Amino acid sequence: TAVRGGPVGPRAPCAERNGPMASRVNISRVNLTELIRSRFVRDLPLVVAGCAIAALAVDIFMVPNGLAAGGLTGLATILSELARRNGFYLPVGLQTIVFNIVLLLFVMRTGGVRYAVRTITGFVLFGFFTDLFVPLAETFADAANDLMLSALWGGIISGLGYGLVFRAGTNTGGSDTIAQIISRKTSLPVGATVMVIDVAVCAASAPVFSLIQALYAALSMVLSGYVIDAVVDGGNRQRAAFIVSDEWENIKGAIFTTMDRGCTELMARGGYTGTERPVILLIMSKSEIPIIKTIVHEYDPNAIIMITDVSEAIGYGFKDFSA
Repeated sequence: TAVRGGPVGPRAPCAERNGPMASRVNISRVNLTELIRSRFVRDLPLVVAGCAIAALAVDIFMVPNGLAAGGLTGLATILSELARRNGFYLPVGLQTIVFNIVLLLFVMRTGGVRYAVRTITGFVLFGFFTDLFVPLAETFADAANDLMLSALWGGIISGLGYGLVFRAGTNTGGSDTIAQIISRKTSLPVGATVMVIDVAVCAASAPVFSLIQALYAALSMVLSGYVIDAVVDGGNRQRAAFIVSDEWENIKGAIFTTMDRGCTELMARGGYTGTERPVILLIMSKSEIPIIKTIVHEYDPNAIIMITDVSEAIGYGFKDFSA
């Protein structure tokens, strides 16, 4: 498929780049000056805030109610309860730090130093705040004694915290790290593996707590995922329109003048007719969908227009790479 034309956002020159986005880095050659000046340090307050918020949700809503909502935190919640029944205290936060350190040793060689620094920062801060905020659980005990409300608000608030961490390009380890190890050994998709791990942890909590608590934990986990997606996307979701029409030149001109946007021509050939003509690719906001529909219908009522979601648009006219 040939591609010609300008950018799909507002009209301006735009460079196209291909190739790997990262390479392996030798930890012994870390440039500390570069690291200090990096985006990571700039976003560190966001990471700290996100870890603190997520830990607060875990301590107030999740752990006291036996909601093991997946991941290493859920596993640590189960082990902590088993330890309590046997007469000793096993901190949830400390467990997550130890588990993540062990797991990180298996993936650090391929992740590079930046990945290691961000991951270590995330899970250490989260583990630290999780144990630090334990006394707050008693303070908010009356507000968190309802299992359903705890599952809902635990999922919402933890999702907000994790979302802030992920938005800053950091993570807290856990299921993602385990999934990377399994995926490397078995070629299973990372996303599906994470889901299987989280579901397995929720299921494992049923014999320790109860089936009802396991189901609420799963509900909290799903809700947290939705909130994470909303926070990470940050309202930056766009729409992409693919337009097939014999009047493509007029439609393209109207996009330039009416919408003040650029577009890209993707050269295509009709499967039945064999006719070659451009397919117009346009990225726009949700509010601009009625405008492009009106433009296309005005010039060619028989045109085909396909509109799909774009989870994130980065570059000129959209979000900056450093944002």
